[in-house]
Amino acid sequence: MTVFKVPALALVTLLTIALGTGIGSAQTTAGNDQSTVQTGLRIRNGSNKKWQSAEAVKVYLSSCAVVQREFGISHELRPEVTLVLGADKDVLAFDQREIRLTKWDPYLFAQGVVVMAFEELLPKKELLSEAKRAVTWAASTIDAGEEAK
Repeated sequence: MTVFKVPALALVTLLTIALGTGIGSAQTTAGNDQSTVQTGLRIRNGSNKKWQSAEAVKVYLSSCAVVQREFGISHELRPEVTLVLGADKDVLAFDQREIRLTKWDPYLFAQGVVVMAFEELLPKKELLSEAKRAVTWAASTIDAGEEAK
C-alpha cells in the first residue's frame, strides 16, 4: 500500500472533487432556517450575516478524513453535526450534536467535528460493553503485595 503525504489544503480540495460538487455546495441560511448537506452537517446561521458555508463543509470533510486515517477506518465517518453560528459562547453541546460558535472559527469547528467523529467510532452499545469488560478485568486482578500479607 502506498501512502502519500498531501498538504491539508490539497487534501480538502481532493476530497471536495472526489466526493462531488453536490456535497460541497451547501447554502447557509440566516435565522432559524437550517441547511442540510449530504454529509450529515447542518448549518444554522443565527447572526443574520451573509456567510459562505463551503469552508465549513471542507473543514467537516477534512476532519472526518483525519479521524478515518488516524484509526484506519475503512468506512466513511459522517457524524450528524449542527454548526450554530452567532451563539452566546463557543461550546460543544454534545447531547444536541451541536457546535455553537459566536463567530466562524475553523479550528474550533474542526475540534468539535473530530470529537463527534471519534464518538461515532465506538457506538453506545460497544462503549457499554467495553466498560463492563474493563470493570471485569479490574475485579479479576489482584495485587501481588496484598497476597504476600
